[in-house]
Formats: sequence, structure tokens, C-alpha cells
Amino acid sequence: MISVTINGQPQELEVSPETPILWVLRDFLALTGTRFGCGMGLCGACTVHLDGTAIRSCVTPISVAAGKNITSIESIENDSVGQRVQQAWMDEAVAQCGYCQGGQIMSAVSLLTTTPQPTDEQIDNAMSGNLCRCGTYPRIRKAIHRAAGTESLSTHTNGSQVQANDTLFREVKV
Repeated sequence: MISVTINGQPQELEVSPETPILWVLRDFLALTGTRFGCGMGLCGACTVHLDGTAIRSCVTPISVAAGKNITSIESIENDSVGQRVQQAWMDEAVAQCGYCQGGQIMSAVSLLTTTPQPTDEQIDNAMSGNLCRCGTYPRIRKAIHRAAGTESLSTHTNGSQVQANDTLFREVKV
């Protein structure tokens, strides 16, 4: 039996300690907003918060979360930063297919919680492990700046303005 709090609700789970958090959320608790992408922690679609820190749930066993708090996309609206990020995502029309957006939002909330007014470089670094096949990176960056209240500061580290076709989050950090 593993005791964990998920989205503010205490849970007693009868699962193997090696079961990835992703499958506990999806298969045992029917919380399907957290998505399976690569299964190796490289794409970010499965991002959730463990005690407030963004983690890849597809490679993190539930035993790591014993006695801790897991927050998934289903309850991020209960967080004031989460509310701002979700509103900014809508205002900037970030999503296209939407598959990666839960993980993108979870990473953005984690960033803004620790760094309330991030630079473009900080955004790029924090979001580099979240892949978007639709290429909405410029809108993601703009939405993060909007949620931080710094949308007028969206520039490259060299001071040039961000262009609509700008390539962001160039590297996947393992």
C-alpha cells in the first residue's frame, strides 16, 4: 500500500512500487490529462508536479511519491500561478493539437513559481524538455511572459525582438 496525495486528495494505492506515476494517474485514477508521449522522460507530455517540482511521470515510480503531493493538470486551476498560465494559454491561442499542452503548462507553472519574471533564456531552459510537434514555441514563450506580466520584455538575450518564426527550446535536456 502506498500513501500519496494526488490533487489534494489522500490516496491509498495498491500498486506495485515500480509503477510509473503516469500509469497510476491514468489507469488507476482515471486522470487522463497527463499524457504518454515517449515513455523515456524526454518529451515532457507526462509532466506533473511532485511537491511543487516538475517531473516526468512516465519514468518516476510511484514509490518515489510516497508521503508526497502530486499535482496533475486536472487541478492546476486551483493554483494562482496555474490560473494565470491557463488564462495566458487561452489569450495567446497556444494550443494547436493540444497533446503536449498539459505538460507544457505544468512546466510553465513550475518555472513561474520559482522564477516569477523569467527571461527568454530562463524560459527556454525551463521548457527545453517539452516538445511540441506543432511548433507553438513562440506562442508558449509569449504566454509565459503574459502570465508573468512581462510580455513587453520578450526579447532574445542579445536584445532583438522575438520573431513569429523564432525557433525556441532547441535542445532536449536529459
